[in-house]
Amino acid sequence: MIKQRKKDLNSRILVSITGFKDKHWQNKLKEIEMFRIAKAALFLERFKKSQRKEIYRALLNSKIKGIPLTHIRNDMEKWELVFLKKNFGCQCFTIHEDSFKYLKKWRGFYKSLFLETNYDNAVADYVKVEKIGGFCVDLSHFKASGKGRVKEFEYIFERKKHRQLFACNHLNGYSYRKNEDIHLIKSLKDFDYLRTLPRFLFGKIIAIKAYNSIAEQLKYKKYLIGLLAKN
Repeated sequence: MIKQRKKDLNSRILVSITGFKDKHWQNKLKEIEMFRIAKAALFLERFKKSQRKEIYRALLNSKIKGIPLTHIRNDMEKWELVFLKKNFGCQCFTIHEDSFKYLKKWRGFYKSLFLETNYDNAVADYVKVEKIGGFCVDLSHFKASGKGRVKEFEYIFERKKHRQLFACNHLNGYSYRKNEDIHLIKSLKDFDYLRTLPRFLFGKIIAIKAYNSIAEQLKYKKYLIGLLAKN
């Protein structure tokens, strides 16, 4: 059973292209080529339009065949989602709560959009997860929101029986001392909070959301597979 679960998790957990400077995505793409990785997640949240165009060109010339999950930003146009779906089969475009203000320009992709909530104890009235594909639960955000049972925690938890809403995840570290997420992982222990989370949160696509190198992410992936296989 554990052996099969590890095999399943190996397919579901993705290393990711992350960062905010050109050298960040460039270095990660070089590593992806070196490690012959064909499938990865893409985090575009902190890259402006001119940078994204360079990223798209580089992706077309890379060995990447699949990008199952892309974290988008509110200034992205529909053609960018079309590009990522057509060329890399992107299934999940993850958004923030305030992205609901921009849904109309992504018409046709509503059921491919998945909500990542924060943990600032506020969920706006215009946030309606049922309008889109469902949740991209950021696992560390959920952990942080649960400590004080803030509104985001309740918003997710009260929908736990609607399994179809829980499609994908962002996975990063968590600090018990600060009760906050960690994007630059320094210890494997930063992931141990995952043992405390209920299974309903975990979707079919789990993207590592860390600024660390691909080599380090591969090390984390191996640890995560072992950890979650026993969860």
